[in-house]
Amino acid sequence: MTYKIKILTLLISCNIFADYQITVLATNISNYGGFGEWSFSALYESDKESILFDTGFHEDTVLHNAKILGKDLSKVNKVVLSHFHSDHTGGLIKLRRTYKNINKNAFSEVYVARGFFDQRFYKDGSKEGPGNFKDSSKFKQKAEEEGIKFIILDDHMMISENLYVTGTVERTVEKYNGPMGFFLDEQLTIPDIIKDDQSVGMLTDKGWIMMSGCGHSGIINTAKKLQSIKNVPVYGAIGGFHLFKADNEIISKTANWLGDNGLTKFMGGHCTGIYAAETIAEIIGIPRENLSHTAIGSVLTKDLEIIRSSVE
Repeated sequence: MTYKIKILTLLISCNIFADYQITVLATNISNYGGFGEWSFSALYESDKESILFDTGFHEDTVLHNAKILGKDLSKVNKVVLSHFHSDHTGGLIKLRRTYKNINKNAFSEVYVARGFFDQRFYKDGSKEGPGNFKDSSKFKQKAEEEGIKFIILDDHMMISENLYVTGTVERTVEKYNGPMGFFLDEQLTIPDIIKDDQSVGMLTDKGWIMMSGCGHSGIINTAKKLQSIKNVPVYGAIGGFHLFKADNEIISKTANWLGDNGLTKFMGGHCTGIYAAETIAEIIGIPRENLSHTAIGSVLTKDLEIIRSSVE
């Protein structure tokens, strides 16, 4: 074997497409033994650290599902919360309480976007806050009493090797993608468009792997934000993208943009909608092996292969 061939063989054998394996810990569809609910959570695992994205709705969901999947959450120090809604923040405080005696830094560093702690009011005048709290300030107080530190982002930040949190996402294409009827003032004059919605981008040699909790900022806007950090294809998308109520025109427009920008793997779960995910895949031409509706236990491996859970 020549020297050049030896070097080429070594490079191929050492080629790692991604630094992290991603496992879904909470979403609508459950595999055998798991707790399924209207929520989302996923675990990033590298050789160096574990990072959690969102924490589910019920405080025990992520705890239970991690246990049945054999995941050690005591290694998690950093958490990214996509936005304030309780179906993404409900498990945070109990996760911190559960693991802080094992690892003093467990679940202690939490990244949120500006506006996360804004108090919301429903159209009937009732309050709505994160983590199953009605009052946002009480959630913050209780979390900080447990030793949680919140890092509030206006712009993107690299929180680990090749892993970026978007922070605030500029809304140049989609203006708002989410529920109506919530306001930022007691007089109900300022509609809440969830400006604190943020996502995570994992940079790989194939391009970005985008993860979203609900995509209230819009999947195209979020992808454009990642491409403003590094202008490479959006190779994969995982999580909730709030397309379950979208009409065919919006789904088609979304699919065409994503296709033009490199989408190859689509794991659209939670609020994405099965019809929307399948239609996007059909328009782009994504084959079945690259499409998943993300049940609990669905995995994207380090070599960017999808491993489906038992129900898929």
